[in-house]
Amino acid sequence: MHAAVITAHETPPVYAEHPEPVARGEHEMVVDVLAAGLHHLTRAKADGSHYSAAGVLPLVPGADGVVRDPSGHLRYAVLDDTRHGTFAERTVIDVRRSVVLPDDVDPVRIAAAMNPGMSSWVALRRRVTFREGQRVLVLGATGNAGRMAVQIARRFGAAQVLAAGRDTVRLGTLPGLGADRALTFDEIAAAADVDVVLDFVWGAPAADAMLALLTARADRSAPLTWIQIGSMAGEAAPVPSAVLRAARLRIVGSGIGSVPPRDFIEELPELAKAVTEGAIDVRARAVPLARVTRAWSETTGERLVLVP
Repeated sequence: MHAAVITAHETPPVYAEHPEPVARGEHEMVVDVLAAGLHHLTRAKADGSHYSAAGVLPLVPGADGVVRDPSGHLRYAVLDDTRHGTFAERTVIDVRRSVVLPDDVDPVRIAAAMNPGMSSWVALRRRVTFREGQRVLVLGATGNAGRMAVQIARRFGAAQVLAAGRDTVRLGTLPGLGADRALTFDEIAAAADVDVVLDFVWGAPAADAMLALLTARADRSAPLTWIQIGSMAGEAAPVPSAVLRAARLRIVGSGIGSVPPRDFIEELPELAKAVTEGAIDVRARAVPLARVTRAWSETTGERLVLVP
């Protein structure tokens, strides 16, 4: 069979022949891959920069995907740390880390949406006690995950959703997806009185935004929960000690480890249903797996999905 294969962390994968996968464990099965999203998580695991990366080479990347099992059922599967990912014609999944999908779903759409959508969906469902009527700021709202977070926060009953980002063109599209207001980072103080921040940025921009936000807050004793989800602007943020002392701020992370695998799996069916019904707008583009080397570093506003 063919797969995308990485032999060095600093180089993109190449399309090559690869040994067939073999199911070894009690709950494992070999499946046909129909579609697998090229996510930031996938790249970070592959280059060894993600905290959950195994660091073992050679590696077939791909952290999740839509597959067809031996019984003919479609499944969305999440792979644990493995050297044989979903960027292949076939792979091995743990059936306990998958959910059965309706036969009429669009595999490309599901593969594009589940990973970025899951980040904010699980954060609001499993990392905090989010209540209808709360106000949400999405920091880094112009990326795929941030764009979906705006829609998911609104779906969960947020009374106000503010979207912040650097790309002014993409910012202009967010009010049409449920954002009450789109803000540049220079305007972040306008979101001072939100209850929850979904942060896909981190790094120095997040620290600066945190200080500006809390300085302008009308009531610093009002709780603010900052959920750190992504780190597109840097792995470390120089958070001033003053923001922790001068305001009622709680910083939590949401991701692999802080959320148990079973919690992720339990949320998957409802997210898949929302995506299938069109309740969440998804921008996806299918790319042949044979073109993986070129697609690996492509910059686009769409979520690229590799199809064998």
